[in-house]
Amino acid sequence: MNPAGDAPPSESKAELRIVGTNVAHETEALFDRVAASLGRRSPRVLQVGSRTLVSDRNVLNWRSLVNKRFAGRGRFLGMDLEDGANVDRVLDICGSSASLKGGLGEETFDLVVCCHVLEHTQDPWQAARNIEGLLRPGGHVFVSAAWSQAFHATPDDLWRFSVRGLMRLFGRVEIVSAFYSGGDVGLDVAYRVVRDGKPELDPRSGAVEQGLFQLVLDHEDNRAVLARQATERLPVSRTYMPTLFVNIVGRLT
Repeated sequence: MNPAGDAPPSESKAELRIVGTNVAHETEALFDRVAASLGRRSPRVLQVGSRTLVSDRNVLNWRSLVNKRFAGRGRFLGMDLEDGANVDRVLDICGSSASLKGGLGEETFDLVVCCHVLEHTQDPWQAARNIEGLLRPGGHVFVSAAWSQAFHATPDDLWRFSVRGLMRLFGRVEIVSAFYSGGDVGLDVAYRVVRDGKPELDPRSGAVEQGLFQLVLDHEDNRAVLARQATERLPVSRTYMPTLFVNIVGRLT
């Protein structure tokens, strides 16, 4: 018999695990969540920062992905600070709620996608509040933001985020998934830190994140690096800045 107050072995805290994945798989999982929440409705999807740039060689085309997944039934809107390819509305996500509703309409969204935008905004707190306000109850938000990336002013470069930093911004949503992804062109590699199948969001997971910081290689190569890191210096130049993103999926409760 267990002493009073001790949890039985089956209830002990599950092991922390690093799970290899990729952005394509995580995107499909996101669409599965959205589809399950729709019933028979067609999804209404907003992309914040949708303008297509020449440098976007490794960026997902969300309009195309939504159309393919939902067989053309998805109602997709792209908004950006500037007009251009893939932009339906010229709006500032840091603007007033009234200005956003004036440009987007009163109807809320089933999914808001905000990728590689928050690090460039003047007020990411206001941007997060606005995104939450654009979601319907039970709607989802997908946010990808720079964790480690060289300076890139488009039009400015102001912030870097951790998973828990994004959690502080998006206080009204439940985080249902989180993962880390590399940003090298042609390399779709990502990792999830999980406990009992759920995203590990405790600050103590920071020790694991320190090891993930250099994980921008293929999964097999990374296993070799991790196996040696306790006794050897990581083979990374001091001048090397890996491109890494943190990604969260939240559901408005």
